[in-house]
Amino acid sequence: MIEHLIPRRRDFDGADLIFTMNAAAQSAAANGRQVINTAMGALLDDDGRFVALSSVMSQYAQLTPAEIAPYAPIAGDPRYLLALTQRHWPELTSYGAGVATPGGTGALAFSLRNLLEPGMRVLTASPYWGPYDVLTSENGMRLATAPYPSIDGTLDIATWRTRAMEILRTQGRLLVWLNDPCHNPTGRSLSTGNRRALLELLREMSDHGPVSLVLDFAYLDYAREPARVREALDDYRAVGEAGRILVGACLSLSKAFTLYGARAGALVFPWVTDPSMFAALSTSCRGTYSNCARAPMHVLLRLIADPAQRKALESEHAHWRRVLAERADALDSALKREGFAGAPWDGGFFVTVPATNPRATSERLAQADVFVVPVPEGLRIGICGLRASDAAKVASTIRSVVDGVVHPVA
Repeated sequence: MIEHLIPRRRDFDGADLIFTMNAAAQSAAANGRQVINTAMGALLDDDGRFVALSSVMSQYAQLTPAEIAPYAPIAGDPRYLLALTQRHWPELTSYGAGVATPGGTGALAFSLRNLLEPGMRVLTASPYWGPYDVLTSENGMRLATAPYPSIDGTLDIATWRTRAMEILRTQGRLLVWLNDPCHNPTGRSLSTGNRRALLELLREMSDHGPVSLVLDFAYLDYAREPARVREALDDYRAVGEAGRILVGACLSLSKAFTLYGARAGALVFPWVTDPSMFAALSTSCRGTYSNCARAPMHVLLRLIADPAQRKALESEHAHWRRVLAERADALDSALKREGFAGAPWDGGFFVTVPATNPRATSERLAQADVFVVPVPEGLRIGICGLRASDAAKVASTIRSVVDGVVHPVA
């Protein structure tokens, strides 16, 4: 029935690299192999079991039919939108203009649909989360990149300026997706100086046309130093309040509440009062999926209404921050012992190890039962699924692959 598909929709393989690598790892494990699976972006304990935060699931179990079954408002429950926004900026009394979305991915898609025209480009840092490519192409747009700071912390502000100015000149507007703090896939965050330099550049660019900054937040609850996250959010708030740049945020409960499958998120512009923004976003909701699920909205509302449960959630986040830090530090040390530069980590579920031929390297690692995700700049390793005790094997296997001494498993 291929003739029923329009021609430009006929050449996809339908596979997602991350899920494909995870499936390969699970298949190898099912066949009795001793697998180290760092491909999937979900939090696992040291026994390889899926982590679901108890404070969250206890509230989910108490939901009533009325909190699950009826349609949610098309734009989402306003109380949910405010509560989700206040998880990031507690001092705000309004979420501005915003709508509920199916996870942070839905929020990213809506930022494209409402802030750019087909054929335009969105600027982001490289390396980036792979589905950015799919999101832009599915909306008839393209991705432009400028380099994320190297391990030594230097931001190539000149390249950022060149790319931003070229985009503004050719399409008359600029949208920047910024995944910071706790960047996926590097696991690093912008330093104070780099972040403020980038924000100052965007302020300069706003003299030449509309500039929008959409912040892609997913992993902030798993930062090594929460105080640094607070500083970053305060910087973004200051830029949003100033009004020269449109500042929005893609928010999600997927990682924060381990509710990946609930698909609960939002796109909010907290410092926007123009009703046309809300009208545009809510129209996107109606024309795409109509309503998001009501249940996860009420989980958040229940949690914020219960001080004991809020404290329990904070305690769980603190525990997993420590676990992730231990895993990241173990891998960083192991890589350095093998002669690599290491993989410093500020937060989130991943680190990236540079590699000259990432796909071929990842395939050879898989032959040795170590599963990672290749990205153009190297190997994305999910510390969310890595035991600290396995870090040495991961590092030594990478070393062996680079040196060309690993052979396929019989």
